Order: sequence, then C-alpha cells, then structure tokens
Amino acid sequence: MSMARLFPHPQDKYPDVHLEDTDLDLPDHVRNVDMRYTQFKTIAKGGKCLIQSCQDYHLSRVVAYKSLHKEIADDPFEQKRFLREARVTAMLQHPNTIPIYELSRDNRGHYFFTMKLVEGYTLREVLDMAEEEGTQAVDGYGFHRMVTILIQVANALDYAHSHGVVHRDIKPANILMGPFGEVLLLDWGLAKVWSEKPEEIPEMPLLTNSDPSLTAQGKLQGTAHYMSPEQVEGADSLDHRSDVYSMGAVLYETLTGRTTFPGDKLNEILHQVKNVDPPSPSELSTGHDIPAQLEEICMRCIKKDPDRRIQSARQLVSALRSWRLRWAAETG
Repeated sequence: MSMARLFPHPQDKYPDVHLEDTDLDLPDHVRNVDMRYTQFKTIAKGGKCLIQSCQDYHLSRVVAYKSLHKEIADDPFEQKRFLREARVTAMLQHPNTIPIYELSRDNRGHYFFTMKLVEGYTLREVLDMAEEEGTQAVDGYGFHRMVTILIQVANALDYAHSHGVVHRDIKPANILMGPFGEVLLLDWGLAKVWSEKPEEIPEMPLLTNSDPSLTAQGKLQGTAHYMSPEQVEGADSLDHRSDVYSMGAVLYETLTGRTTFPGDKLNEILHQVKNVDPPSPSELSTGHDIPAQLEEICMRCIKKDPDRRIQSARQLVSALRSWRLRWAAETG
C-alpha cells in the first residue's frame, strides 16, 4: 500500500481566499472586555501597528498581540487592511506562516489579534548587523543556509498563490527566523486577494521625497526597494509573478549587501525600478565569488517583463533546491 493512500494530502476547504471574507467587519458584540491579556511589553513599533508580548490568562502562555496605532485605530480603510492581515494569515495555514489565535476588539472597541510569539531575528536585522560589522550576511550564514531560508519563504508564497493570494510586501523585514530553524513570512496586510471588482484604495498624496522604506503610500502598495515594475505602475492585472520579482530583490540584497537600486528618495527608486537594469551581483561583490547559477536565478526573478521571469514560486523553489544540491555536492 502506498504512503499516499495511508496519508492523503489534506485538501483545504477554501480553494481561493476572497476579499469579501477577509475584509468583513466583526459583529459589534465581538470584543474582549475581561482581563484575558495582561503584562504587556512592547516588541516592535511599525508605521501603522504596535506589536506587544502579553500573558494570555486563559491559556497561561505568552502570546504576541498586534494592534493599530491609536491615531489610525478608527480609520475605516486601515481597519479593513488590519482585518485582512489577520484573516489571510489565519486562513493560510502553512509551516511558514504564523498561527493566529484570536481576532477581536479591546475594551475601547479597537481591533487587535493575537498570534504565536516567536523569539528570533528578521532577515532585515541579519543584513543590518552584517553591514555594521563590515561584512555580508552570507559570510556568517553561508550561501547554503541563506538559500534554505529563501526556499521556505517561497514555499509559503507557493501555497498562498495557490489560494489566489499575492503578498505584495516581500522584504527582509517580513522574513522572521525563529530559534528552532523555522522561517516565517509575516505581514499579509497588503495582500491582494481574489475579488470580482478592483480594490478601492483612497486617494492620498504620494510623498516623492519620502523614505523609500515606508510601506503603502497613496496608491503605492508595497515597499519601493522590493516592488515590481507592475506594482509601481499600480496595475490591476498584477499577479503572483510580482512576488517572484520581490523574492529576486531580496536574494539580490542577500548576495550583494545592497538593494537593487540604492537611494534615499522615493521618486528616484521608483524611476529605477521601472526603467533601469541593476548590475549583476558579481559586478558588485568584493569579498567573495557569487555562484553563477544563483546569480542567474536572481537576475531572472527581477526581469522587468513578468513573462521573462521565473514564472512561479514553485519554479523558484525548484531552481533554488537544484542549486543547493549542486553546491552541496561541489563543496562536500
């Protein structure tokens, strides 16, 4: 008897994730009014959200508690995005996404959700630490380990794409590495999910001289250094290949220690993303040789034309695994 018959692959009950499900308001009566969560400690502050650790009194464990900053907690658009992040993350039950425990309102009526608390480092922190030490991340982690991390991220994307979800904000700050070797793809708040009509995004001014590391400005949905050309254009036809481009941009930075298009002005970055081809990683490397096959995978991901890229996260996983096997064989 085959193993497949003994242990059939589980089939999800929802083949596609729908906008009408992810952005639905919670019923008014849903709120946490008791003292279930106590002993709050700040973990991280983002542009829109606060993440804290806290004690879950009901289950006697420490969890992560995420909420909107009070300045935007009553903004209807930000509330929709927050609900989407919680639900998309909860629906994409995969080893490389973080488990969600509860979505509710606090005693002031503001949304929050709780999730597994993972003590670890983001890829952004690893890259920044290497820069401070005058090295590159691959010097400490090695090509093999870095590629293994990106394979796990691409596995999460392959799963999400199979459910009609495009992440739209792949970047080092959203890749978390835990203490047991786990790799988690975070922050699905900008995710594009299936809908019969285009998503409505409020008109807001684009601050062209602002910090390009900021997420979601005006109609711009993403982080400039890692956005695909079609994402910069705001194309309604944007699909999963945009995430493949972003994965290539992350791989590029991992190999070189710098982003595809360095700069500190948003308009400059956006122009380059749309119109300029970056130098190959080997042209920038000074401390080590970039593996040729890995460089080729990277450059194929960041082609301007989506049709010329690696066509799916699954194909990217296959290409990276192929390189990893060859690298292991060649280096012993």
